[in-house]
Amino acid sequence: MSEIRVIQWGLGAMGSGMARLMESKTGLKIVGAYDQDPQKIGRDLGDFLGGAENGVRIQQPPNVGEMSLEKADLVVLATSSFTKDVAPQIEIALKHSLNVISIAEEMAYPWAQEPELAKHIDSLAKEYGVSVLGTGINPGFVLDTLILAMTGPCLEVDHIKATRINDLSPFGPTVMQTQGVGVSVEAFEAGLQSGEIVGHVGFKESIHLLAKTLGWKLDRIEETRFPIISKVYRETEHVKVEPGHVAGCKHSAIGYVDGVPKIELIHPQQVLPQLEGIETGDYIDISGQPDIHLVLKPEIPGGLGTMAMAVNMIPQVLAARPGLLSMAELPVPAALMGDVRALLTWRKGE
Repeated sequence: MSEIRVIQWGLGAMGSGMARLMESKTGLKIVGAYDQDPQKIGRDLGDFLGGAENGVRIQQPPNVGEMSLEKADLVVLATSSFTKDVAPQIEIALKHSLNVISIAEEMAYPWAQEPELAKHIDSLAKEYGVSVLGTGINPGFVLDTLILAMTGPCLEVDHIKATRINDLSPFGPTVMQTQGVGVSVEAFEAGLQSGEIVGHVGFKESIHLLAKTLGWKLDRIEETRFPIISKVYRETEHVKVEPGHVAGCKHSAIGYVDGVPKIELIHPQQVLPQLEGIETGDYIDISGQPDIHLVLKPEIPGGLGTMAMAVNMIPQVLAARPGLLSMAELPVPAALMGDVRALLTWRKGE
């Protein structure tokens, strides 16, 4: 079996990390790379990633009418957090009969907020016989897939509460902007009103996916967002935070079923929380029969986890039925430690 051919679309902090990870895996071959940054276009991908030249030149992304993608098996998409932004890119890939893995948070379950686009993507994927998956560390794993797995031994589930306290430092400028990192408190509040600052993208998707998989019918979702104000100076590769300015966002969401709060997700995320003595961690509490509690300290690293989830789901997506899929519909994620071609053959049952 020939190598699995992949196009990496988007070479920011996450996309570049995914590309490096794929370059290290046996059985995967990157055959195309796209990015909008003029300083990256034309460079050899291997050299850009800090390794040896591999002959793949970074190109300007194609437009919908330009339909000129390389022949490949799958596109890994790392360009935006929102379904509306990535839908045209996904459409280009699907019309080339390419499978798609996207780390756009809303793509984890786009039926939650963009049902018409989700229906269109699903229909198009089925027409061309390929699969589309949105995944990442969160949404994609910690506050949905991992929770669902933990409900497996339960006879009944009464309530779910999960908290992820994480460090935003590994992420790039897009995430910093959506979280309001580095701005004044006044600018944060203004950004919430204008929609430029959204906090964590993915709560609605995770809650809808949890409810759908468990068989609960949601009444509504209530969300709150508050700025995390830094007392000290903080600096990462992508942002500087002065004392008194915003280091992140404390974002919570509650999903109600029959008027009762059933799913509570809490996600205070900021850059360099350790500078103020805050420990990161992931905490899941399931009330039911039996009660189940999980504590992971420190957090599962967000940046590394996102890169790994996107790459590690490649065999599952290539072996899946056509259509728009969620993590709840695919086999559990697992690290790719062997030849990916053999793992794909096993997934297909061949």
